Amino acid sequence: MVFWTACVAGLALAYLLGALPTGYLAGRLVAGIDIREHGSKSTGATNVLRTLGKGPALAVLLVDVAKGAAAIAFARWFYPWLATSPLAASVATPPASLDLQTWVPWAVCLAGLAALLGHGRSIWLGFTGGKSAATGLGVLLALSWPIGLGAAAVFAATLALLRIVSLGSMLAALTAVVLAVALGEPLPYRLLVIAGSLYVIARHRANIARLLAGTEPKLGQSSPPAKT
Repeated sequence: MVFWTACVAGLALAYLLGALPTGYLAGRLVAGIDIREHGSKSTGATNVLRTLGKGPALAVLLVDVAKGAAAIAFARWFYPWLATSPLAASVATPPASLDLQTWVPWAVCLAGLAALLGHGRSIWLGFTGGKSAATGLGVLLALSWPIGLGAAAVFAATLALLRIVSLGSMLAALTAVVLAVALGEPLPYRLLVIAGSLYVIARHRANIARLLAGTEPKLGQSSPPAKT
């Protein structure tokens, strides 16, 4: 029982990494504002760019990517340590039937999802947050760098050609799914990429509506006020 409680605690720590409210803190530190009251009301880097400028937006983007990568790095260290360390085993003995090679990838993937959920539904912000695209990129880069780089390349190409951040984020999420399947990633990784991509796309529901209506702003344009 203690072992499984420790496993859940690991997921909680991954969630808290993702929940670090980077964009909100940037708004408070740079301009003394609650960024959730401006622009699209998202705490992501795109709204930070439109509200605070390039410098704060770049900082938020890098930290958000790092959050996702850190959650995966933490999980890859913590769960094997929990299952094999004599120190951990003295307190939280793992089940004798536990297959480390099978179990750890699933635990790592759950930690990745927890980080995405933390960014989009931060406990520090009343369970509001950003779209989880940057944090998702960090998860991908740490999980499988070819998938992460492929998704980032599609995002960059879309942004260069069309200058629509939301479309680039969603196309990058779909690209990640295609690459995960095409590259024959392990089943847990494929399921994480599919679930994470669906989550990121679902967080873009308002953007999808504006894209269909032809009113989605391009990079550099003001974002329409979000509906409350």
